[in-house]
Amino acid sequence: MKSSNPVFSRRGFARDGARTERNPRQPQAVGAPVGAPAGAPLGAPADVEPYAPYAVNPYADSTPRTPSLSKDAPPRDRSTAADDDAAMTIDDVVARSALTLGTVAVAAALSWILLPLDDAGLGPSYGTAAGAGVLAFALSLVQSFRREPSPALILAYAASEGVFLGVISHATSAYVAPGAVVQAVLGTLTVFAGVLIAYRMRWIRVTHRFHGFVLASATGFLLLMLVDLVGSAFGGGGGLGFGGGALGVLFGAVGIALGACFLALDFKQVEDGIAYGAPRKESWLAAFGLTVTLVWIYLEALRVLTILLQQGDD
Repeated sequence: MKSSNPVFSRRGFARDGARTERNPRQPQAVGAPVGAPAGAPLGAPADVEPYAPYAVNPYADSTPRTPSLSKDAPPRDRSTAADDDAAMTIDDVVARSALTLGTVAVAAALSWILLPLDDAGLGPSYGTAAGAGVLAFALSLVQSFRREPSPALILAYAASEGVFLGVISHATSAYVAPGAVVQAVLGTLTVFAGVLIAYRMRWIRVTHRFHGFVLASATGFLLLMLVDLVGSAFGGGGGLGFGGGALGVLFGAVGIALGACFLALDFKQVEDGIAYGAPRKESWLAAFGLTVTLVWIYLEALRVLTILLQQGDD
């Protein structure tokens, strides 16, 4: 499984060499829920098409679990075996997500309190925030291309992201748009709750078409952001105009909508992982993906609220 976030490409829960193409002639598994896709493993959610459908369970253990009769075989550590065999549960995802998001929140609060601001924008706190942002991006890239989740790497990303968000949020609240930070946090939580309710009620159906549309839209969105950044840096102006005005509000609203779509993909990825019996360690990747997505939504909400509050003051 790769990280779930609006920046990097995604793939579902799969092992190397696992079959990922649907076999239209394969009968439904015995004991599978009524309405589950053909070939869906036992325990797959009914009436929902996984965006990574499998003809066989990608986490099924193909090796026999009976003890070896060879006297030369090394004894198996029971504690390690029990941990390896444990399947991911929703409690695992909630616990690791709480730890990761809590790390972001604590790091943001500490950087808000301990790092002084300079209204000229040249103080050491801004340099620290820039360095933390670059480090967070680099760590997220490393984790995204890793084959296995690294809790230390994910928590280091969360701490770096928290420092960046703390300084940026403090500067926004102090000099640009007082009150925007609280509203952005509430807005992020509202989007999360709304998407979760819509997903649980099956108002949102995550299919291959939905998945492809979201990825294509996010790619175009990121390219526009890059062009706007380059235009602002070298064009001596406001780039494409996404930094303010009605166009900036519209662009930020599109970013929030994309973040909401990625939340739906995150929820689907968690649901599929639990249904297919993904190992417990995959819950760290689920937590990582949810954290990156929520940070994305918060930054876009902060952008929109900053523009609106500035226009209101004018």
